[in-house]
Amino acid sequence: MTNFQDLVIAYRILAEHGIIDAYGHISVRSPTNPERFWMARSIAPELVTEADMMEFGMDSEPIDAKGFNPVIERYIHGEVYKSRPEVMAVVHNHSPSVIPFCCTNTTLQPIFHMSAFIGLGVPNWEIRDAQEDSDMLVRNAYLGESLAKKLDGHPAALMRGHGAVVVGESLAVAVGRSVYLEQNARMQFQAEMLAGDDGEITFMSDKEVAANVVWQEYGRFWNLVRNKMIKKLDAEKLA
Repeated sequence: MTNFQDLVIAYRILAEHGIIDAYGHISVRSPTNPERFWMARSIAPELVTEADMMEFGMDSEPIDAKGFNPVIERYIHGEVYKSRPEVMAVVHNHSPSVIPFCCTNTTLQPIFHMSAFIGLGVPNWEIRDAQEDSDMLVRNAYLGESLAKKLDGHPAALMRGHGAVVVGESLAVAVGRSVYLEQNARMQFQAEMLAGDDGEITFMSDKEVAANVVWQEYGRFWNLVRNKMIKKLDAEKLA
């Protein structure tokens, strides 16, 4: 893979939407070698360029570090790719509206059709089950494997007190799911505030979830935000 424009764009889009902060990261599986994946070096997402990309093996170690510092939590990506051969992109984010659902007994549920994938299940990974008194970071393959097992076959998993991991069969799906996971969390909270203790919220049914997830490749969303970001990046080059 020599053209990293879309991966750079994905970093910038999720940063602009507030889905990843200075410490989030995105990866894509190599289209030429499924045992390799690409992600940016340890750098703030808004600053990522094509020159910052690093290639990794399934052990999450750089093929050629090129003098770069790799992301500490690269093991999230490597262990997910090892366990999910259909996954082509992985996002780890600190999505602010999602984090409260990691730390409470309130379950994320799909409240509108664009987030139907949530109905497939979004489990909550408790790092204490794998390691007590950690700094909450996935610093090794053991923790990455524990997280990947909790993710299992689901489209996303929460990470208690930390954020989430979101996967997709394409980069567009992983980015789209990340954005709509955040939106759903915010709207679910708003609905719960409106409903109050005695109110009722109508979430999507299992059949509604099934009817929607079959077409949600987020192509229109991706094309829109991608084209906007290309124009923005072109303007930066001219400035």
